[in-house]
Amino acid sequence: MSTNQLILRNFKKNIKNYYLYIFALVFSVALYFAFVTLQYDPGMEEAKSSIKGAAGLRAASVLLIAIVSVFLLYANKIFMKRRSKEIGLFQLIGMTKTQVFRMLSLENLLLYFSSLFVGTFCGFASSKLVMMVLYRLMGINKIAELSFSPQAFVQTLIVFTAIYLLILLTNYLFIKKQTILSLFKVVSTTEGRVKKLSLLEMMIGIAGIAFIIAGYYISSKLFSGDFVSMKSLAMAMILILALVIIGTYLFYKGSVSFLGNLVRKKKDGHLNINEVLSLSSIMFRMKSNSMLLTIITTVSALAIGLLSLSYISFYSAEKSGKNYVPNDYSFTNEKQAAQFTQELDDNGISYHKRRVENIAVPVNMSGISENGKQDLPKEMPSPKAAVISDQSVNGVDLSPNEAMFTGYSDILRKLLPLKDSGQIGLKTKTGKILTQKSIGISDEYIISYHFTGGGVTLIVDATVFEQLKKDFDPEIQPQKDTIIYTGIDIKNEADKKKAHKLFKQVPFSGNGITEAQSDYIQGQKSTMGLAMFIVGFLGLAFLITSGCILYFKQMDESEEEKANYTILRKIGYTQGDLLKGIQLKQLFNFGIPLIIGLIHGYFAVQSGWFLFGSELWTPMMLVMVIYTALYSIFAALSVLYYKKVIKQAL
Repeated sequence: MSTNQLILRNFKKNIKNYYLYIFALVFSVALYFAFVTLQYDPGMEEAKSSIKGAAGLRAASVLLIAIVSVFLLYANKIFMKRRSKEIGLFQLIGMTKTQVFRMLSLENLLLYFSSLFVGTFCGFASSKLVMMVLYRLMGINKIAELSFSPQAFVQTLIVFTAIYLLILLTNYLFIKKQTILSLFKVVSTTEGRVKKLSLLEMMIGIAGIAFIIAGYYISSKLFSGDFVSMKSLAMAMILILALVIIGTYLFYKGSVSFLGNLVRKKKDGHLNINEVLSLSSIMFRMKSNSMLLTIITTVSALAIGLLSLSYISFYSAEKSGKNYVPNDYSFTNEKQAAQFTQELDDNGISYHKRRVENIAVPVNMSGISENGKQDLPKEMPSPKAAVISDQSVNGVDLSPNEAMFTGYSDILRKLLPLKDSGQIGLKTKTGKILTQKSIGISDEYIISYHFTGGGVTLIVDATVFEQLKKDFDPEIQPQKDTIIYTGIDIKNEADKKKAHKLFKQVPFSGNGITEAQSDYIQGQKSTMGLAMFIVGFLGLAFLITSGCILYFKQMDESEEEKANYTILRKIGYTQGDLLKGIQLKQLFNFGIPLIIGLIHGYFAVQSGWFLFGSELWTPMMLVMVIYTALYSIFAALSVLYYKKVIKQAL
């Protein structure tokens, strides 16, 4: 029999054992090709037109290559290990290591590039769906077209050819390193197991849990005022990352074994078959895989956190738009506002106009600060508020010594916690202090952020406002050339489209900032939609690759433990008895990294979500539920594979 005939026969024989490897290849290629196709799609010019959008797509493609490369190399390592006896047999019958390597390389070439072309077709078929999702998220009003991109195909071919060469290198090193005897022992070599828990491992286990709790505690205090400088804030963030990542590693290295040992001691070592198959197994296997599980958990938490934060921004875009641009159209220049209203009048469009005088005034807020002092970083200047008259606000009538805060956002609630009532001081240019009594705080926005600078707005009595207006400092005003905000709302919904078209066509003259609320909201949705898509795409890639890696690991473990299942079946345990323990084992194997990743993600989001939007729970819970559901699929597949192994064990 010639070598080529042997390759073909061997290829046909092993094709059924390579179904997961083929899936890994097809999925990786399809994922990458579909993503790269977006970069060459003409409809994506809007997304790529900005520097951030183009850089985001390029960075995502590089990260995707890294994820796919690690995934394929790991999958190849698993299947080379499973074929180690076969490689040993080839050498026993007289084949040299070079001949064995050549045969496996040609076999891998057929498998790899046939999967590559199948994956390209799958990526091409799904590219329209991927494009439709992205268009939807970014609010691009275009029809997604199914078109094959030669540039994307060439780029995919180059990338996966490079990965193939890397796989060949790892295979060559594997074959060269192993002796014939070691090849027959590779599959039977189990991961390190420890029968007795040492004092050091107990200390490692306790330290892992303590480190994680300490990281969570510091993250909960991150923006509560305990860290009042940018340097201390940065140091706290680095400390949180270090504590959580090291704590996660120590948790897998010692905490799981420590907790499992406590359970065993509580039962005086009398474990039933389910506990033997689940608890005893994971206690030591998780220790052996502590680095792999730490990476999977950390990147899972990162994916959950980033996707949650980007979805929070996307979900809160409309509310944020109304906060920053309170009216349908806002102007900092009265002449430009008059130009627009003239166009509206000429076209018979009804509108409501709001003209608000406002001045920036330094405010002493120590009397209403939650902890009795101004909770701001030292690098920041004295806090200012945009002060307006109560005559500018419908339904508000204040006495000369009363004041009311408004525009109190979620981020200000965290960075500048204020009481509902108390004494405040307004400082004029000449240094005079006007004492006012704060009687309430509202989250309603009255003027645009171009005047507030992201801070609060203070409503005072008209007489007090006139007094401040005569003695205010022009140099600290956000808009140096004006203190007038003009907001215009279109009364009839049917006229809004026409009014927006007029707004785009008006040749505004003079200096000033003109903004449309709908444009701001759309811009926010477009930016965060692209960010959410990129993070979601990478998160999905990592989710499926990490899930497959854990699944491959379970396949490997099931083959190692097959002899144990044979013994258990022979002494009377049924397939159902063993399967209950296996189900519990998979609950631990997949559940522990998932739960820890979710908790890490929760604390990461909880510490700074208010910087991204106004809604926490709905976006975050939706991301976590979807992530959990997809992850659970691999646990179910692992149980089914174990069921097959148990059935074949007898």
